[in-house]
Amino acid sequence: MKEPFKILKDKIAEAQLGGGKSRIKAQHEKGKLTARERIHFLLDEGSFEEIGQLVTHRTTDFDMDKQLVLGDGVVTGYGTINGRMVYVFAQDFTVFGGSLSETHAEKICKIMDLAMQNGAPVIGLNDSGGARIQEGVRSLGGYADIFYRNVRASGVIPQISAVMGPCAGGAVYSPAMTDFILMVENSSYMFVTGPNVVKTVTNEDVSSEDLGGGLTHATKSGVTHLLAGNDLDCIEKIRKLLSYMPQNCEDKPPRLPFEVGDEFREELTDIIPPSSTQPYDMRDVVNGIVDYESFLEIHSGWAENIIVGFARIAGRSIGIVGNQPMNLAGVLDVNSARKSARFVRFCDSFNIPLLVLVDVPGFLPGTDQEWNGIITNGAKLLYAFSEATVPRVTLITRKAYGGAYDVMNSKHIGADMNYAWPSAEIAVMGAKGASEIIFRKEIQEAEDPAAALAEKEAEYAEKFANPYRATARGFIDEVIYPRETRRKLIKAFAMLENKVDTLPKKKHGNIPL
Repeated sequence: MKEPFKILKDKIAEAQLGGGKSRIKAQHEKGKLTARERIHFLLDEGSFEEIGQLVTHRTTDFDMDKQLVLGDGVVTGYGTINGRMVYVFAQDFTVFGGSLSETHAEKICKIMDLAMQNGAPVIGLNDSGGARIQEGVRSLGGYADIFYRNVRASGVIPQISAVMGPCAGGAVYSPAMTDFILMVENSSYMFVTGPNVVKTVTNEDVSSEDLGGGLTHATKSGVTHLLAGNDLDCIEKIRKLLSYMPQNCEDKPPRLPFEVGDEFREELTDIIPPSSTQPYDMRDVVNGIVDYESFLEIHSGWAENIIVGFARIAGRSIGIVGNQPMNLAGVLDVNSARKSARFVRFCDSFNIPLLVLVDVPGFLPGTDQEWNGIITNGAKLLYAFSEATVPRVTLITRKAYGGAYDVMNSKHIGADMNYAWPSAEIAVMGAKGASEIIFRKEIQEAEDPAAALAEKEAEYAEKFANPYRATARGFIDEVIYPRETRRKLIKAFAMLENKVDTLPKKKHGNIPL
């Protein structure tokens, strides 16, 4: 007869295998890692300390008391990533489909409470079929307990969710309230109602992948911020993403050692095309400014007319927001405003300075935009920048027209330093449209209206399609040559490093949601 301690060790070993070798084998055949393997690759070697390993569910209905598995389908604990403390939970799909029970939720809540108390990021590796039906309302209450903590932790500690399997029904709202969501192509999906319900209610035939797969949420809905090719790629992206963030809202982002040298970048000199209507890739500007290979783009496949992401300048972590002339000429629309507003607010929450690259001809016109709330959504970005107290630097590379000039971190809404390249055009609107309005009568009465329009267009462009009038008023701090941009930005962010700014005393603002 085995000793009690030996029996306990055997049970723990079985729990660590996720409830059985056959189910683990099936997991691997699908190209997925187990919960413990995911934690193993996520955290530094030997740093993981598990909490709640012997917890089991308390349900006796439906013969559930005969199906006790140690850990109850979720592995929770803490460890380090590159030496920094993090808290982590990983749902185990091989145990009751990773379904959430009352005790399962308690384990996750315990980890979130510890993360809040100790000021460290929390990472959730989600792989669950949803609420455990056998528990009824107790399972639903467990979800609500988690949701409540997501909200309490928002803006206090970084929260990262990796959806590495199914995430359906109420389960989707916890990742949705965290700061970043990562998904894995062809093996993870998120939706409130599944394909069968959709078919019943709307008579639409749709697969799980098309309805809520990683590619769908990375390109159509914007729900997911980063898309990974497999579990290991997802884990590597989590580690990289975390490297740009501080431990909590009272900490500063990690800074890498850097020795400033010759920071001129000649490749930026000819990056702006001769024609103002010709596109260029704003990513080329970003890569010419930031430290080598330091740019991590967020939401790269959604709202592509604006780019956001993290990078480093002279070892400092910064957030970047930039209009993308390669897509819709870089205009602001509903989705791009939402995308960038969310990113700006995250950076402001966690003391990450902001660099804004501007080439924007205005807001996208049309009934689709107006009916879908371009007014409210554009106001979100305006609100986010106006509210931000972190160091904020703007560079206008080419166009800055109309209200979009104001919204894109102008001096008028609190930007600290505003630069412009000589190619910058700062005006209410483009020269052609402005000339047609201002000189309408003269053009109509001219013998050759086309020639008159061209003449007036050139006159307007000479007067307004440059950065010097704005500079004379102090709205632009300096007109700089493209090649010296990186050097100027390094100095600006160094100067702003100890910036202190506070908002008026209030409970919270009322952002136009």
